[in-house]
Amino acid sequence: MGPNVNAPSSGMKTSRNPSSSLGTKGMVPKAVFKKVCSYAALLLISAFMMAPFVWMVLVSLHKPQSPIPTLSHLVPPRPHLSNYPKVLLNPNLPVSRFFFNSVFVSAAVVFGQLFVSSLAAYALSRHRFKGRSTVFFLFIVTMMFGSTVTQIPVYLMLQNLHWLNTYFALIVPGLSSAFTIFLLRQAFLSIPFELDEAAKLDGAGEMKIFWQVVIPLSRAALATAATFTFIGSWTDFFGPLLYTNSTRMRTLEVGLSIYHSAYGGNNWPLEMAASVIVMMPLLLVFLFGQKFFTKGISLGAIK
Repeated sequence: MGPNVNAPSSGMKTSRNPSSSLGTKGMVPKAVFKKVCSYAALLLISAFMMAPFVWMVLVSLHKPQSPIPTLSHLVPPRPHLSNYPKVLLNPNLPVSRFFFNSVFVSAAVVFGQLFVSSLAAYALSRHRFKGRSTVFFLFIVTMMFGSTVTQIPVYLMLQNLHWLNTYFALIVPGLSSAFTIFLLRQAFLSIPFELDEAAKLDGAGEMKIFWQVVIPLSRAALATAATFTFIGSWTDFFGPLLYTNSTRMRTLEVGLSIYHSAYGGNNWPLEMAASVIVMMPLLLVFLFGQKFFTKGISLGAIK
C-alpha cells in the first residue's frame, strides 16, 4: 500500500487560532491596570487616614509654646524630641503615673477577661446541658446594650463594695465580655470533639483538656480577643472617669482631657506629644494583631 495522502507531512505546521492568542495578550494589560488602580486607591485612602497622625507627630516636634504651624511650616527645622520627656516628667501632672495605670489596668483586663471568657466559652461549646442555648442567647442579648446603660448600676455595686477609686473598680467590670465569649465559643466549636474523647481515654480531666487541647488550638482566636480587649480597655474614658476621683488613679484617656489646662492652654507641641504617647501603644497592638482581625471576625460563620 502507498503512503496515506491524507496525512499531513512532517514539514507542515499546524495552524493556530490567532484570535485566542491576541485575546490572552490583551487581557494581561487590563489585569495589570486593575491591580495598579487598586493599589493606587489603597495608597490614597491610607495616606488620607494617616494624615492626622502624621500631622500630630510633626506638631509634637515643634518648639514648646509654639502656635499651631501652617502646612508650609509643618516640618520643624529642628525636631524637639525633648517634648516627650517633658510630658512624662511634668511636675504639674503625673503623666507617667497615668501611663502606668493604663498599662497595668489594660494588661489585667486582657488576661482576666481571656481567662474568664474562655472558661465560659468552653462550657457553652464543649458541654451539653439543659438550658445551654438559653444561657448563650442571654449572653448575645447583652451585646445589644451599650456599656453606658450599666455604668450607674456598676457604680452603685462598686460603691457598696468600697472599691471606688481603686484598681478593683478599673479592672473587675472588664473581666467579662459577651463578645469575647461569643468569639471564643465559635472557635472552640470548630475543634473536633474526637480530640476530647481521645484525651479522656488517656486519662485527661476537664482542665487538662481545656489547657492542653482546646487552648493551644485556639491561639488565633485568643490573639484576636486579646487585641480587641486591649483596645477597648485602653480607650475607655467614662469608666475611669466615673469610678475614680483622685489624680493618681486616672488613666491616660482621662488625663488627656486635662492636658490643655495643665500646659497653660496653648502649648500645642506638648499636647500633641501627649496624644502621641497615648496613641503609640494602640498603634503597636493594632499592627501586631491586624492579621488576626479577619480570621477572628469570620469565626462566627464557622458553625
